[in-house]
Amino acid sequence: MYKNIISMVIKKIILGGFILFVLNGCAQSTAFLGPLYTLGTTGNVVQTGLSYGSNKAMKKINKKNKEKNLEKKNNFELKQFLKVRISETRKKLKIIK
Repeated sequence: MYKNIISMVIKKIILGGFILFVLNGCAQSTAFLGPLYTLGTTGNVVQTGLSYGSNKAMKKINKKNKEKNLEKKNNFELKQFLKVRISETRKKLKIIK
């Protein structure tokens, strides 16, 4: 009984060390570490796939939201700039008349 527990712990340590060694410094691969841990812990491939897929989907959604917020910010700045320029032009036209 203890041999099985010890062998499982050793396997997890070796797998964890291998993963850390291979993926050290890979920023893009860190999203895959969570699902790999899930696969190693539970052995459930479906849960691992769902975890990885939801991770990718959330990254896409966040990226789109950031792009929309940036676009709104740029539109707001453009509107403010145009309002100032229009008011300045109106003042100049009133002075000329």
